[in-house]
Amino acid sequence: MKLCIAEKPSVARDIAKVLGATMPKQGYMEGNGYCVTWTFGHLCTLKEPHDYGPQYKSWNLFLLPIIPQSFGIKLIPNKGVENQFKVIERLVAECDEVINCGDAGQEGELIQRWVLQKAKCDKPVQRLWISSLTEEAIKEGFEKLKPAEDYKNLYLAGNARAIGDWLLGINATRLFTKKFGGNKAVLSIGRVQTPTLAMLVQRQKEIDAFSTEEYWELKTKYRDVIFNAAIDRLKTLDRAEKGLEYLKVNPFEILSFEIKEGKEKNPRLFDLTGLQVEANKKFGYSADSTLKYIQSLYEKKHVTYPRVDTTYLSESLYPKIGVILQSMAIYKDLISPLLEQPIPKSKAVFDDAKVTDHHAIIPTEIPPSPNLTREEKLIYDLIAKRFIAVFYPECKISNTLVEAQVGTIPFKTSGRQVLEPGWRAVYAKDAKEEPTDKEKDKEEEQTIPEFKVGETGPHDPMIHQGKTSPPKPYTEATLLRAMETAGKQVDDEELREMLKNNGIGRPSTRANIIETLFKRKYIEKKRKNLIATQTGIQLIDTIEDELLKSPELTGEWELKLRKIESGEYEANQFKDELIQMVTELTKKVVDGKAKVFTLHEEKEEVKEKKKREPAVKKELQSWEETQCPKCKAHNLMKGKTAVGCSDFKNCGFKVSFDIFGKKLSDKQLMDLVLKGKTSKLKGFTTHPESLTEGVVTLSPEFLININS
Repeated sequence: MKLCIAEKPSVARDIAKVLGATMPKQGYMEGNGYCVTWTFGHLCTLKEPHDYGPQYKSWNLFLLPIIPQSFGIKLIPNKGVENQFKVIERLVAECDEVINCGDAGQEGELIQRWVLQKAKCDKPVQRLWISSLTEEAIKEGFEKLKPAEDYKNLYLAGNARAIGDWLLGINATRLFTKKFGGNKAVLSIGRVQTPTLAMLVQRQKEIDAFSTEEYWELKTKYRDVIFNAAIDRLKTLDRAEKGLEYLKVNPFEILSFEIKEGKEKNPRLFDLTGLQVEANKKFGYSADSTLKYIQSLYEKKHVTYPRVDTTYLSESLYPKIGVILQSMAIYKDLISPLLEQPIPKSKAVFDDAKVTDHHAIIPTEIPPSPNLTREEKLIYDLIAKRFIAVFYPECKISNTLVEAQVGTIPFKTSGRQVLEPGWRAVYAKDAKEEPTDKEKDKEEEQTIPEFKVGETGPHDPMIHQGKTSPPKPYTEATLLRAMETAGKQVDDEELREMLKNNGIGRPSTRANIIETLFKRKYIEKKRKNLIATQTGIQLIDTIEDELLKSPELTGEWELKLRKIESGEYEANQFKDELIQMVTELTKKVVDGKAKVFTLHEEKEEVKEKKKREPAVKKELQSWEETQCPKCKAHNLMKGKTAVGCSDFKNCGFKVSFDIFGKKLSDKQLMDLVLKGKTSKLKGFTTHPESLTEGVVTLSPEFLININS
């Protein structure tokens, strides 16, 4: 009998169906010479300090560091876990061969190996390694089973990661709590958690210390085009006004006019971090929520394995691309131009050298079912359109640069025009999200007429007053990117790809790290922004050791873990380095001066919450989370000019931003939709009865009125 062990019951059912093991038993399926059983994710965990000796039950500064002679594992204390493990243990003893069908990644390998270790497995073990859960992929995987030995380094890396996190987390948390916590709070320290918090605290301090300064810029309008003075910003209004007077008495002259044609590269396929970033930017989803939605899509067989950190496909997948595209019937209009000619085989998409265990996230040939949740549909749409877009031609653009002068003051302007949309056509009908500053600048670039060098003429000079802006707070999207590059600001996708090996955390764990910081009350969310709390700031200020809070150094540890995975580094060496670090850190902190770590009074926090919670809820509610008041079956979505039902064709509910000549804010529109009326507003200019102020109401028939 061959025993297959999957990571969860739903996956086990898919595998059992393909193998013909259709007879249900207590804790497994049987048939056709196979038994198929499952874990519930982690059944085993590393032993806790008190498992190595009763003296470690209480937290004692002078018993640190805790360094076990050898690390042991134990079952997670849970009745369901214990019962399922007994089933696995019995089946392991009875079978002839084990097939490890765990999740095809580092964590999945670790889960299965610990269970087999605990069950004292001495039978031959093979590995099922697949990138999707479709019937075809499972069959193909069983035809190409690999020896377990091929994945030994993957397990060693996972085990080293778990031991490293234990050594640092257990010792540093006890160390800082006993030294600085004052018996009031647990100060949680983690190998990835602490440098992530340090990045947020650093940004918070930069924002708090920022001093806004006013500045003035000289501009002029010539032939309906705005030109900017190519000089440093002026620090005083007096200098700006003198400059303006100078401009008024001097003519405008064109010095150069240049048009360059260029190309915008196609976006890359998604890895998990890229998908989490895009979902946060477009829909406000947290990294953790996106991971849940994509995992569900994977288990429903609509997409490939999600916990990946590559944006490339293996070359062997190329013959299947046409089949997948043909199966995506709901995107027929976008796909039909691609199928008219051979699919391009670009090195930017297909590159075996950039693919390790898995390829980028793409759709499978099984189209999405109608019963997906709205969130799953939106995530699938992101993946599907990105998959289509990579095979479209590049977007062709023209950039225009004009240089001019007024007297001795240089001026310049630029414009950008899309000549051939190429891959941008895939996104032509998408509702635009809030643009970033860079995108705003691009949007504001003007259409430039043809200028002739040497032409002169009258112009309208002006002064623009502005203020310097502080650094932007992190959002989950920008924090995920910062974790991926160990804190470096990297916009270039190719460079970012190179830095991934030194990122902090793994794609599959970053969401959990951010959630942990929320749970510990070290960070909070204000709208989309992540803000370090006073407790989080104090914790980072208390930690003097740079090793604990440096993203770069943590990135170096991450690189070593990847090298263990590829067989270039010894797992024991990694463990020894961490033991040495923890030992030195303990001595340093125990011998050092104790600081007073103050916490906010509980009562104050409760009072603050009572005041703040309603406001935060209003801020957090997005249109995508708001139910349509008319059909009550779908949620709303925001377009360019109106908010309407996501099922508008059938429902018909829509409210324009512009009501009788007045543009309503998001809050005013939300009041109208949720409460049926706004507060009293002024500024209506096109009401048929010439009303200029009043309360906007939504009638039972969903018509807009103004009550004066």
